[in-house]
Amino acid sequence: MAQPLVKKDDDRDEEADYSPFLGIEKGAVLQDARVITKLLYLLNQGEAFTKVEATEVFFAVTKLFQSKDIGLRRMVYVMIKELSPSADEVIIVTSSLMKDMTSKTDMYRANAIRVLCRITDGTLLTQIERYLKQAIVDKNPVVASAALVSGIHLLQTNPEIVKRWSNEVQEAVQSRAALVQFHALALLHQVRQNDRLAVNKLVSSLTRGSVRSPIAQCLLIRYTSQVIRESANNTQTGDRPFYDFLEGCLRHKAEMVIFEAARAITELNGVTSRELTPAITVLQLFLSSFKPVLRFAAVRTLNKVAMTHPMAVTNCNIDMESLISDQNRSIATLAITTLLKTGNESSVDRLMKQITNFMSDIADEFKIVVVEAIRSLCLKFPLKHRSLMNFLSNILREEGGFEYKKAIVDSIVILIRDIPEAKETGLLHLCEFIEDCEFTYLSTQILHFLGIEGPKTSDPSKYIRYIYNRMHLENATVWAGAVSTLAKFGAMVDGLKPHVFVLLRRCLFDTDEVRDRATLYLNTLGGDGAVVETGADVKEFLFGSLDIPLMNLENSLKNYEPSEKPFDISSVPKEVKIQPLAEKKAPGKKPTGLGAPPPSPSSTVDAYEKLLSSIPEFANFGKLFKSSPPVELTEAETEYAVNVVKHIFDGHVVFQYNCTNTIPEQLLENVIVIVDASEAEEFAEVASKPLRSLPYDSPGQTFVAFQKPDGVPAVGKFSNMLRFIVKEVCLLFFSPEECVLFVYCSTI
Repeated sequence: MAQPLVKKDDDRDEEADYSPFLGIEKGAVLQDARVITKLLYLLNQGEAFTKVEATEVFFAVTKLFQSKDIGLRRMVYVMIKELSPSADEVIIVTSSLMKDMTSKTDMYRANAIRVLCRITDGTLLTQIERYLKQAIVDKNPVVASAALVSGIHLLQTNPEIVKRWSNEVQEAVQSRAALVQFHALALLHQVRQNDRLAVNKLVSSLTRGSVRSPIAQCLLIRYTSQVIRESANNTQTGDRPFYDFLEGCLRHKAEMVIFEAARAITELNGVTSRELTPAITVLQLFLSSFKPVLRFAAVRTLNKVAMTHPMAVTNCNIDMESLISDQNRSIATLAITTLLKTGNESSVDRLMKQITNFMSDIADEFKIVVVEAIRSLCLKFPLKHRSLMNFLSNILREEGGFEYKKAIVDSIVILIRDIPEAKETGLLHLCEFIEDCEFTYLSTQILHFLGIEGPKTSDPSKYIRYIYNRMHLENATVWAGAVSTLAKFGAMVDGLKPHVFVLLRRCLFDTDEVRDRATLYLNTLGGDGAVVETGADVKEFLFGSLDIPLMNLENSLKNYEPSEKPFDISSVPKEVKIQPLAEKKAPGKKPTGLGAPPPSPSSTVDAYEKLLSSIPEFANFGKLFKSSPPVELTEAETEYAVNVVKHIFDGHVVFQYNCTNTIPEQLLENVIVIVDASEAEEFAEVASKPLRSLPYDSPGQTFVAFQKPDGVPAVGKFSNMLRFIVKEVCLLFFSPEECVLFVYCSTI
């Protein structure tokens, strides 16, 4: 008999934190197949057993058929059922299972039926069909439910055999056992689901009151809704077949049936106010229930109804206002958003005061729902845009993730476009946000929007300060976006053009992208003394859309050979070439070099093998067996980008860390990855090779090697920490031709 996994202890605090499955590994568990609970845990976690492993475990588990312990035998049945797709030898236990199917112990019979129907084929099914029919009408509900559920699964593979059980299933529908009636109704509907008339007759016969099980009644309500949706009378006078049954279910004694009926009525196509009223009344009563699940179900359903019938929900507003302070934040969020959809103009200010205290207590995903509801409310009542815009601005300055901040910015942009009176206030809110914005994407999005809408305002000059600040306090991407935005102000507002020229000239000695943009815009706008094109041409250049695929333009620029003949943009092909999926991925600052494999697998292996054989520490490891694709260890836009490639040898594993320094002002030295193998005790570190120097945007590799245990497969989890010495490089420009380099050293 298997030993218990958790030993009871008087210290309950320690027991609460203890998990018997903590840190177990497939290899270790397979060596002790008697611990069946751990094996089931591994299967439940998604571990896949090979054919050999599944067969070994199967034969070890089947020995437990001799056990008289009902709980242990039940786990044996589950184990065989889970192993059935993996082990070909499972079929040999059919004789034992067939014997258990006629056992006097009901638990053996039920589980044997489930397992047999899982592993059986059509030939064996005909032999046990008689037993399955008897099991469907068995007095024990556990056995009957097992046979009915097995029939539902067998219907996918052997429908003709299952359809012969109709009489027994019809009898099971009348069972007093709630679960048996539920499973029988589900199987009966599955058998008839392709025959609309048969389903209609089934629903018609059962809606007369023969279904007593609450869960079966919920199932019947769903089938009734399906019949109503498919009925041709939906678009006629408003009379719906079986609607009286749904309305009658609103007076059922079981709460789950009442809610299911109310939800079904609210989801009917073209539901009228008369039909909706009784369902809304029931849901309103649920709002004041002491059960959180009922309050949540009711407010979620009313939230959906408010999208199409907001006036029908207004009677529930007083009850929903009391839910704003509900301890369950999901309920409070749904109540807030429903009130925002159904409230009137006079209640907006009161709602805003309640929401302000509420926002700090919920997660970002709930905050996004509230933001979208506020946006809809502002579009519904434009006169309230000032208070709603101020609310969005205040929460924009609070802590939050990227998706949350993006939802707020998108909402403000939509309100600026759709409500003219909100333009200048909204633009100032966005300008204040980018003063302390940590997300590059949002900063560039706002700068682009400022370049389009800012010049059209009554006083465009007040936005210049915010834009120019981005050219000194941000990264190169935002800096370049700010240069483009300044150029748009210079093109649209003649009075600002001289000031824009001064600011653009200050960018001529910055990074390549910023310098090139500044030079281009100065030339286009006439700031460097060049002949200025017509205003229409300049605006088309700055504000017009590019009708050439960017990839084609990039390829043409790469293939352009410097000559006296200028680059002709009209020569760029406009057809989009179909490329492999791997080439369509968005480019990013990723480690390159050997971290980005060559085009063909053979060249990848050759390149890796040549690299590793040239390193003395790894030269005696033998022939390289396999190398994995690069796995990213850092997120996008981090200061140091690192990915790892795993090289597998006969007795060793070599981790190749491809590193890229993305900070121009820093030089990294003695770069090494410290690998923590505390969760891989069978592996022993044998060698490492640090990277002496890692300049900006120049990829390099550092290596760590481990020796694998002999004879047995081993798995492990490795943690990585990047360690290096950083040298800060400061460039002071005295003139375009000369600079002084200062180097400061510090250790990390």
